[in-house]
Amino acid sequence: MENKQERLILVAAQKKIHPESEALESLDELEELVETAGGQVLFKVLQRVDRINAGLYIGSGKVEELKERIQQEGATGVVFDDELSPIQMRNLALALEAKVMDRTMIILDIFASRALSKEGIIQVEMAQLKYQYSRLTGFGEMLSRQGGGIGSKGPGEKKLELDKRHIKVRMEILKNELLEIEKHRQLIRSRREKNSTPVIAIVGYTNAGKSTLLNALCGSDVYVKNQLFATLDPTTRSAKLPSGGEILVTDTVGFIRKLPHHLVKAFYSTLEEAKYADIILHVMDMSSPHLKTHQTVVQETLSKLGVQNIPIVAVYNKVDKAPDIYPKTEWAEHHLEISAKQGFNIDSLLACIEEILYSSRKTFKIHVPYNAQEVVAFCHKYGERLQESYESEYVYLEGYLPHNKFYKIEPYLVP
Repeated sequence: MENKQERLILVAAQKKIHPESEALESLDELEELVETAGGQVLFKVLQRVDRINAGLYIGSGKVEELKERIQQEGATGVVFDDELSPIQMRNLALALEAKVMDRTMIILDIFASRALSKEGIIQVEMAQLKYQYSRLTGFGEMLSRQGGGIGSKGPGEKKLELDKRHIKVRMEILKNELLEIEKHRQLIRSRREKNSTPVIAIVGYTNAGKSTLLNALCGSDVYVKNQLFATLDPTTRSAKLPSGGEILVTDTVGFIRKLPHHLVKAFYSTLEEAKYADIILHVMDMSSPHLKTHQTVVQETLSKLGVQNIPIVAVYNKVDKAPDIYPKTEWAEHHLEISAKQGFNIDSLLACIEEILYSSRKTFKIHVPYNAQEVVAFCHKYGERLQESYESEYVYLEGYLPHNKFYKIEPYLVP
């Protein structure tokens, strides 16, 4: 918060055909988001409707009631639990005579305050510009009510005043900068592949304990805090397997329900490590009463990213706080209960990772004549955990190689 803490009312409209518990759960999460952004929640309002009002999101009677409550409570604004259309936002701002925000604005605000890397900052601005692009009409009347605070970090009011042409030019510049960053990332990824270092991606709902697990696996000190979206920029650290082999472990931005499509697309690069990983660790807060919903959101988001045919380990975190019975995800091949904070079962998780990595590989020992150096190069390209020594008549190599690559080394195997 920049000056005085904002006092906000949270509002959700939900069709009657859906369970009320879903809307209440989502409102609770919106409260966490607002508090993470630095706001104070005065109270929450849920209206059950037959259909969502195209012009006002909620019913006109509820708008009048809300306007009175704003004045009575001295609220500085209202946050709606879905992404509002430009027309809805404009109409609500005029009718309520107060600052109007939606879930997307709050998430973007948190992202703007958390992004540290050049790429993260660019991604935030790109997402904000896309969001603002369709909302230029009517924003002029609303800016006098916005007055800074939540929803105004990053590009801010000055960019809201730009016309669509200027925003498109700015987005094009940002797009080109992101392409350069992407080329750099591809280079790093190809180097990893060349070194045959396995990559393990940690994914999960926001605040499930991903960064804490990264620290537990790698002995690192990545920033950890009990709040939503504590990690925005992907972080990679190295870890040792029980046998001494090295792996790279990457932490990713947390998933959340109702994350708009353009936001998923904007932050694709921070999530795409999962797409190219050898193993995915799906970390879950098993003490959360909303665990089932969190599992579904992560599964759907990974599907949108095109993640497939990658072994998944379901990592149930915070076992020390969990109930005896909890929902288990059905789409993971391996399951493990841990406490990342206390270090419980971390050794078992590393052993599990090693077992998965080498289940499709087998050990080899070969003597390669000096006139067959292409075989040595082949082993360096596809082998792992290699040990190498140069003898008088041959190169001695041992390590692991995928079953389907053994054809190349068979003539040189040591009996």
